[in-house]
Parts: sequence; C-alpha cells; structure tokens
Amino acid sequence: MNTTETKKEIQELSNFLLDYSTTLMAVGSHTSRIVKNVTRIAESFGYGVDMTIFQRNITMTVKHIEDYSIRRTYVRKIPTMALNFRTISDLSTLSWEAYDHNPGLYELQHKFNIIANTPRMSRWVVLLLVACANAAFCRLFGGDSIAIGLVWMATMAGFFIRQELTRRHLNHMVIFIICSFIASMIAATGVRYNLGTTQDVALGTSVLYLIPGVPLINSILDILEGHVLVGFSRTINAVILIICIAIGLSITLLILGKDIL
Repeated sequence: MNTTETKKEIQELSNFLLDYSTTLMAVGSHTSRIVKNVTRIAESFGYGVDMTIFQRNITMTVKHIEDYSIRRTYVRKIPTMALNFRTISDLSTLSWEAYDHNPGLYELQHKFNIIANTPRMSRWVVLLLVACANAAFCRLFGGDSIAIGLVWMATMAGFFIRQELTRRHLNHMVIFIICSFIASMIAATGVRYNLGTTQDVALGTSVLYLIPGVPLINSILDILEGHVLVGFSRTINAVILIICIAIGLSITLLILGKDIL
C-alpha cells in the first residue's frame, strides 16, 4: 500500500463526501438518508465513515477499511440553501451509481457538480404555484371565492417579501414574523370591510405557506431512526418558526382590535 497515494486519496474522498453530505443536509434531506448515502459511496472506494450531524455542521471521520491508522476527521459548516427534492433524489441516485458501477472519484465529482449547479425553477413560477396552493388550502377549509382571492393575494405578497428578505440574508425568524404579518394584514381586508362570509378562514389560512412542514417531518424521522440530537434540534427550530408565525398573526389581530379566531 502506497501511503502517500492513500493519504492523498482519502483527503480527496473526504472533501467530496463533505461537499456531498452538507449539500444533502442543506436542501432538506433527513439524517438517515445522508448517512446511508455517504456510507455507500465511501464503501465503494474501500473506506468506512463515521458521521455526527448537527443543525449547523457535520463532523466526519473517513478511515481505510484495511488500516484504521489511515484516517481523516473534518468538520464542515452546512451552507444555507433552499429546499430541493430533485437535488435530494439525484444525489441519492448518484450514491447508488457509485456503489453499483464504481466510477472514479473525479467522474463522481463532475456529476455531483452538475447536480448541485442545476438551475432551480424560476422564482416567479414558484411564487405563483405557492400562491395557488395556499388559495386551494383556503378552499379546503371552506373559504368562499372572496376569501380564496384574498389568500391568493396575501400569499403572493408574503412569499415575494420572503424571497427578497432571504436574498438579503435577514434572520429567518424575523422574516417569518414580517411575512406572517404582511400576509395576514392583506387577508384581514375581508374583516376590515366585511367582505364575504368566511373572513376568519381567509385570515387563518393566509399564513399556512409559512408552516415549516419539511423540518417537522424530518425531525420526527430523525428521532424515530435514532438521530435524537439533530431530531430535537430540528423540532425546536420548527417550533420557533411556528411561534414567529403566530407573533405576526397576533400583531394583525391586535391592530384589528377584534377577536375573530
């Protein structure tokens, strides 16, 4: 075994696995998927891997299967990225490709870069779809046509503000309070001017687009699968965001001076 070449290989593999795992974590994957995918890739190159995943960073030890004295331990901060299920799916497929076909590390890195740099859906398309989805929620909860229209406009405004504030790297908790307040204030137009018959439904559903559903689901999966620390961390983060939504909605209710919910 050439020690110099092995050390170079384990360093390059470690850097790739850290890029791979932090990207998966950033785009919304649950912890077990990350661990399984990274382990699968490492084993295809003849290495084992131990990982500790936190909300903000990942600690990883890569070790040679035949000689545990050859190992590297790294800590990498998780970047801020938007949820992207297509990226999660494509990166999971890449791990199986590495396991089944054993491509070289440079080929694997090239394919990873293509996946990671694939352009996202247009922000305007996302904005329109989110607004339509939230308006559909209003209808599901019994909202009339006026309430649906108000929720659609409220979501368009609130989600647009969220996109803009996120681009400016404002604290995400502050973003949730602001967006909840703006959306609920627009939906409260129905209360202010007595529009329609389901003003309460419009006001209540106007902030549903902010509910952190993926973090909540991932937190439950992590806890059930034994990753308790990161699971509780995700739970606490999601609960804080829900509280921020409630604060924004409460401000609107205080301004209205009415108890309608």
